[in-house]
Amino acid sequence: MHEHAVVIVGAGPTGLMLAGELALAEVDVAVLERRPGQDLVGARAGGLHARTIEVLDQRGLADRFLSRGATAQVAGYAGVPLDISDFPTRHPYGLALWQNHIERLLADRAGELGVPVHYGHDVTGAVQDGAGVDVDLSDGRRWRGQYVVGCDGGRSRVRKTAGIAFPGWDATTSSLLAEAETDEEPEWGIHQDALGKHAFRRTEGGQVGIMVTERHVGPGREPTLRELRDALVAVYGTDYGVHSPTWLTRFTDTTRQAASYREGRVLLAGDAAHVHAPDGGQGLNTGVQDAVNLGWKLAQVLRRTSPEHLLDTYHAERHPVAARVLRHTMAQVALRRPDERLRAVGGTVAELLGMEEPRRRFAAMMSGLDIRYDLVPGHPLLGRRMPDLDLRTADGPLRVFGLLHEARPVLLELAGQAPDGVDVRPWADRVRRVHAECAGPWELPALGTVPAPTAVLIRPDGHVAWVGEGTRSGLEEALTTWCGPPAGARGEAAGTVAPEPRPLCRRMVPED
Repeated sequence: MHEHAVVIVGAGPTGLMLAGELALAEVDVAVLERRPGQDLVGARAGGLHARTIEVLDQRGLADRFLSRGATAQVAGYAGVPLDISDFPTRHPYGLALWQNHIERLLADRAGELGVPVHYGHDVTGAVQDGAGVDVDLSDGRRWRGQYVVGCDGGRSRVRKTAGIAFPGWDATTSSLLAEAETDEEPEWGIHQDALGKHAFRRTEGGQVGIMVTERHVGPGREPTLRELRDALVAVYGTDYGVHSPTWLTRFTDTTRQAASYREGRVLLAGDAAHVHAPDGGQGLNTGVQDAVNLGWKLAQVLRRTSPEHLLDTYHAERHPVAARVLRHTMAQVALRRPDERLRAVGGTVAELLGMEEPRRRFAAMMSGLDIRYDLVPGHPLLGRRMPDLDLRTADGPLRVFGLLHEARPVLLELAGQAPDGVDVRPWADRVRRVHAECAGPWELPALGTVPAPTAVLIRPDGHVAWVGEGTRSGLEEALTTWCGPPAGARGEAAGTVAPEPRPLCRRMVPED
């Protein structure tokens, strides 16, 4: 039996991002993937929103992705473009980059960090006990982890065998996506009719990319070439002699969310935790940000610096984020229905989004730049993403995001503030303390300028956990909550975690 601190099921963008986050904390993690290899057939999802690019920038990875794609204004709502070029971020744009490239770059990163990704491993279930989780494979083999994270998609075996409910709404519309050959020249571009939207495009490999809305909701299985031909004939009167598809899939507006993102030692992220229509391009981005929220928390619990209940904050913070995504994708699906009354509503929405204040609010939401976790009341920075400010330090100029490359908490103290009130030395092994000067305004998308604090505690995911406004009030509590109890009290807190832990870092793992 293979044993690891964490077993991740699924090597899509969410699973690979999570593997990298855990490896940064030197956690022994392995990834199991059903596909026979890393290659992803077809382009699938495409595009990263601004906040996801920022998340990659926090780890020093953004340039890898930016060099492979094209920056563009990708945010939109129900077909209405939303320009974020005037937003206070180093990345006031999205990135057009297909999922196969995104996965390859994340797999490269995982490999650099020594994470073993085992392809051809079809997981059939996960059963937990008081000390860990057994993961069963279709060939009879078994793996074991102290924790298991299901990143295995909307039909997640991990979620099902953990008994986590997946309530929501069934599909009301479906479309086929394919890359194939055609004998006849198709009608290139996007077309709209009484059924919905349809499109043809030329792919990177020279094939024809096809999207066609079906007349009736398709069955919950992989579609056939015959179904693709029938759908094309229903819309265009011809199937253009379509043949030899390299991939063919069906997407719907099925909308579901896991009732809980955690059941004991089993956690869910990405599509295993939430599925919805692709309108707005939120799915992949939400999953990657799930991984960044979960990774450092799980690492701290495994390293026994934080009690296990820190993992409860993962559900508390990320479930509402995805719930909002689900609400707005359902709204966008409704607004694109071929119904004259809904067209009238869509026209009204488009008119509203042309106004400055609605544009800024919806653009911040769709780009992910307005996410705020409900921590404690107070300064408007609390729970929000930390701006990537330019800092002047004794070691020279730095960017805030540059302080987060190692995924450690940062206590940023601005010049002129005496370090009195709380002794932070008991957290010195976990928190990077930086004294700096900062010139210029503190701005947040949609909110605008906020009062400049005297100090901030930044979590590894880049969200602000504490704000100092001339005093250290609340700092000790914030450090204990997000970084674990002070060094002298860690034994008591660690008692709530698993018994004697296995090694957290195992760089060399034998292949099967």
